[in-house]
Amino acid sequence: MSPLGPFARPEGDGPAPGEIPGLRGAPVRTPVRATGASTGPTLWPAILGRMLTRQLWIEAYGLPGYALTLRGRTAQSFAATPRDFRPVDPAVGKGILGGRFVLAGSSLEIAPDEEPFNRPSPNRAFAVDLHAFAWLPSLMAQGERGAREALRLTLIWSDVFVRWSPFAWDPDILARRAVNLACAARRMGQVATEAERLKLASVLGRQARQLLRPPGGVATQSERMTAAALVGCVLAGPPGAAIRRTALARLSKALSRTVGPDGGHASRSPEAGLELLLDLLTLEDGLGQISEAPPEAVSDAIARLQDAVTLHTLPDGRLATVQGGGPSTAARVAAARGPETRPEDVAGAVGGLTRIRSPLLTVIADTAPPARGPWSDAACAQPLSLEIVCGKDRLITGSGWTPRAADRQGLRLTPGHSTLTLGETSTGEPLGGWKGELLGPRLIGRPLHVDANQRDGEGAVWLEIEHDGWVHDFGLLHQRRLYLDQRLDELRAEERLHPAPGQREVVRAIAAPYAVRFQLEPGVQASLARDRRSILLRGHSGRGWWFRTDGPDVAIEPSVHVDEGLTRRSLQIVVRGSARTDSETKIRWKLSPAGAGNDPA
Repeated sequence: MSPLGPFARPEGDGPAPGEIPGLRGAPVRTPVRATGASTGPTLWPAILGRMLTRQLWIEAYGLPGYALTLRGRTAQSFAATPRDFRPVDPAVGKGILGGRFVLAGSSLEIAPDEEPFNRPSPNRAFAVDLHAFAWLPSLMAQGERGAREALRLTLIWSDVFVRWSPFAWDPDILARRAVNLACAARRMGQVATEAERLKLASVLGRQARQLLRPPGGVATQSERMTAAALVGCVLAGPPGAAIRRTALARLSKALSRTVGPDGGHASRSPEAGLELLLDLLTLEDGLGQISEAPPEAVSDAIARLQDAVTLHTLPDGRLATVQGGGPSTAARVAAARGPETRPEDVAGAVGGLTRIRSPLLTVIADTAPPARGPWSDAACAQPLSLEIVCGKDRLITGSGWTPRAADRQGLRLTPGHSTLTLGETSTGEPLGGWKGELLGPRLIGRPLHVDANQRDGEGAVWLEIEHDGWVHDFGLLHQRRLYLDQRLDELRAEERLHPAPGQREVVRAIAAPYAVRFQLEPGVQASLARDRRSILLRGHSGRGWWFRTDGPDVAIEPSVHVDEGLTRRSLQIVVRGSARTDSETKIRWKLSPAGAGNDPA
């Protein structure tokens, strides 16, 4: 018997043939109030500092002669063709040759020999990918014709945006553009005239020199310095060497802040760690092509990031979607991961994510507070959230929010993932208004403390997690206790709300409503049984899994899921009830394979 006690099997006959799941009419409104969320005194120094410096840089970089300060000695040739390890979709490049740009889920048609830069973009996400040259790798895959078109578009962009502008020269957009240009420059130079080749080298050098200047911020410094160092590998002779030396020195210091000892990214986003790893692998390749060994800090960061990516990779080959990180693609993840690793066999904890597994079940739990300060632009207020894969079917997940869905900030709140919400509130919220425009949508709220304890037994794993995000408003701690029976492939769980020590004397409401949500992957089928406490789940493979609970009110409700910035319809299981603030409340649930005697009796 598990330490959670017996989990009584709800009675019922399972879903009746043709029974329609108990959907409620409209999606539940996302709560907009955060518990104790406020700017706080610690934010004002950052606000004042940003107010003093932002306008200074805008004024300085916008001066008519500023572009001249980015000129240095022009490289006479290109020394390397670094390998971009990211998989390429050739359809994007083929479309561009036909006059159609498809980026970030939107498209733009242009006539032959025209350009897409000096005209309105369909949306901001499209404009970001356009100016980051996200289209360049695919266009370069189209052979000589693609290289000539890439050269034409690059030189046109440099003419239109020769002067600094806040958007086109945004530090993060600039870093992505520099990486894409560095990987393609040598091949573009092969189809260029002498004058075009020198201009291309000048464009690349100016962009790298801008990357070495403020502003930028600590949270993306590793990515910017990696991009600048990569350009330094590509530009031959002293011009490239000067850029490379400066960038590598700064990169070594930045990586010590960005990559933790266990390989977790400081933002706690698995996808952010993956993307940095891919850039570092490209830099390592570029340094190898010029017979230069990478700094020890770079090699160590690559090894640690690969370990982290392995643990964060679920059996479907994609990443866990927590803390503002998307799932990426199986091909992209495989390109970054070491070939000798088997992610389906690993368990442990990295970057505040704990992974437990049985032959058919893989569970990833968020067991640390969200990132704070400048690292929290993509952080989510979703403590103790879960992602569960059954076989290779991702059944229970989150809303999939990433910064690419900037207009869906509400999905960063507590109800946006598979965890418990108390009092229709959130443990934090994105910074908005003029402060958000100034500092970015960093997550604000009271500091969160999370405790995690894992024990391994014979044929079983216990994981207990607890956070104090509800103490200030309700005086309650939330504890999530998981027991994974590795022999039966059965996950038993208990959600426990109990008064925090020293909180009893504080006057509060006697009860607060709770909702335990289980967000389902789009395409997962959910059927509510007649006992109204059991739900049959079927993923893409068609294999069935029973979700059961003793909660007082169980329903299947509409939800949404963000995929690459685009919103898709999905479902969520919601267990509702009321918790007393002066005593303990428990809600039990479990997930087990359908059939083999596990169906509701």
